[in-house]
Amino acid sequence: MKIHFIGIGGIGMSALARYSLSEDNVVTGSDLVKTEITNELEKEGIAITKSLKNVDLVVYSNAIKDNHPELKKAKDLGVDCIKYAEALGRITKKYFTIAISGTHGKSTTTAMTALTLINNGLDPTVIIGTKLKEFNNSNFRKGKSKYLVIEADEYKEAFLNYNPDIIVLTNIEADHLDYYKNIDNILNAFKKYIKKTDIIIANKDDDNILRLLKSRKFKGFSLKSKDAKIISSVIKVPGDYNVSNALAALEVAKFLKIKKEDAVKSLSKYNGSWRRFEIFRTKDLTIISDYAHHPTAVLKTLIATREKFNNKKITCVFQPHQYHRTYSFFNEFADALKKAPVDKIILSEIYDVKGREDKKSKKSVCSEKIVRSVNDPRVIFIKSFDEIKKYVIKNCKRGSVVVVMGAGNIYNLFLDLTKK
Repeated sequence: MKIHFIGIGGIGMSALARYSLSEDNVVTGSDLVKTEITNELEKEGIAITKSLKNVDLVVYSNAIKDNHPELKKAKDLGVDCIKYAEALGRITKKYFTIAISGTHGKSTTTAMTALTLINNGLDPTVIIGTKLKEFNNSNFRKGKSKYLVIEADEYKEAFLNYNPDIIVLTNIEADHLDYYKNIDNILNAFKKYIKKTDIIIANKDDDNILRLLKSRKFKGFSLKSKDAKIISSVIKVPGDYNVSNALAALEVAKFLKIKKEDAVKSLSKYNGSWRRFEIFRTKDLTIISDYAHHPTAVLKTLIATREKFNNKKITCVFQPHQYHRTYSFFNEFADALKKAPVDKIILSEIYDVKGREDKKSKKSVCSEKIVRSVNDPRVIFIKSFDEIKKYVIKNCKRGSVVVVMGAGNIYNLFLDLTKK
């Protein structure tokens, strides 16, 4: 079978493309620009092309509109065209699927769960929204067992396409308000989702989860538990939120009859993943790349940074992600930046998410407005990455820490700052 992926450079799409290749399909794909990910896919044998010659199936990302020329052409040719979530949904029917869901922590919890299963002989297939060193810097692993571990995204109710045997709920908070509009709509989507299985592992510290599961039986985990003390004493990644993520993975392991001590040992070996508190040391600086782009995640990550590097000078470079998200959470972002226990915060301009913005948000919000709202000399605006780089080189003294934070193209600044 020949499968073509439109938007193949996305972190989820590329993992799915790799799965398809592992199933002995011919795989091709296209994207707007060449990236680190598309270059890796080409090396693995996936042609990056817009050619639809002899294609049997087209898979396209959520970012692709119905009027996309490549998608329109495929439909005109009579090719079966399905969205990413539908394609992943078909795969979940073939396995005993463990779906990791929630507003924050999905990638880390998926990684922790997958590595715990791998280290204890369960040999799962894994589709994840980050890259792991243990997977040779890939976001996909092909296993030989019946188990599949996936990151189940809630955006546009994507997770309703999946067929989970175990659902893990890390937390539920307002996000993706360009689609959902409010928290009640989000909870309604999760209500439909949790009907898909009787096995739910959920965070008992989260009020929205407790509200969601008030009439359902579930296996809970909590930072107040004895297990939390054990986990916090052994894991290498900082922050209470990572203790919570590890507790979720531990509960999955227990359900699958992995001995608790063996699961804890596996979790103690977890060293983090791509763009999730990823630490890189240059001759002069410690530079952290982090994907945080929601105000809750931004503040928690910077608190964890201060806990880990208590006596160091810390500078955060933050790129807000999506005008609509920034507009919706304007006060929350300002509050998070005001509370952040760091020495300096630099905001770049907001990352424009193509196809997900609206005129009102783009006219109403900008990074400079956030800086003015915070009204703290620690928080400044510098528009371009080139100017930010110059500022960092000039002002961040040897031994200090720089956090490069956001879900957009700010990753390019991290690469620039860390290149040898």
